[in-house]
Amino acid sequence: MHFTFVTLFENLISHYFEDSILSRAIKDDIFKVDFVNPRDFAVDKHKKVDDYQAGGGAGLLLKPEPLSLSLESVINKSPQAYFIFVTPAGKPFKQIDAKRLAKKDHIVFVNGRYEGIDERVIEKYADELFSVGDYILTGGELPSLTMCDAISRNIPNVLGNAQSLDVESYENDLLEAPAFTKPNNFEGNGIIKEYLKGNHGNIHTLKNRLSVCKTNYFRPDLFKKIKLQGNKNEK
Repeated sequence: MHFTFVTLFENLISHYFEDSILSRAIKDDIFKVDFVNPRDFAVDKHKKVDDYQAGGGAGLLLKPEPLSLSLESVINKSPQAYFIFVTPAGKPFKQIDAKRLAKKDHIVFVNGRYEGIDERVIEKYADELFSVGDYILTGGELPSLTMCDAISRNIPNVLGNAQSLDVESYENDLLEAPAFTKPNNFEGNGIIKEYLKGNHGNIHTLKNRLSVCKTNYFRPDLFKKIKLQGNKNEK
């Protein structure tokens, strides 16, 4: 698996991969990460990568020429590269997308800055558009990191225990059941007794029920979706 970040600010991203699970995965050659800077492809002496918007408007856009050349350089080395652009127009990024994209060979995150990217570049190169929420950030680096983290942990052997993926939140549109560790009593609050009895069948059944209750309480939108699916299946 190969992740490429097309960005003007490599340092905003690179340090994230220096520690913990993802760092170990890179050292074990499970996946690799590299960077492409559009400024390296600017053709003028000032290495300019942005310009004013046609028709007026506040802020600058990334120019099409340097960005396009940077993406072509990726394609020349990796024709199978899959280009993801971060934009408010994109569909919400979901866990199902993370699992699906973990099967790709090479994902390229194209990160906008300032007021965004010239639309012609998006139309020419984008395989998918994603948004991570209905809010505005100063650039695409944080959303790209979020997606890369979510995708990479679904790559085989990245996590120490692959079974962790089976019980996480958003699997089957449910939130994960409440979880506890030692001590059994913390400031007068104990652990659910059934968790301590060692009957894994009962624990599994209880956790499923608690997942439904937790989803209904914290994410009624997901709970409604589950109920609708259940009604359709009954028919």
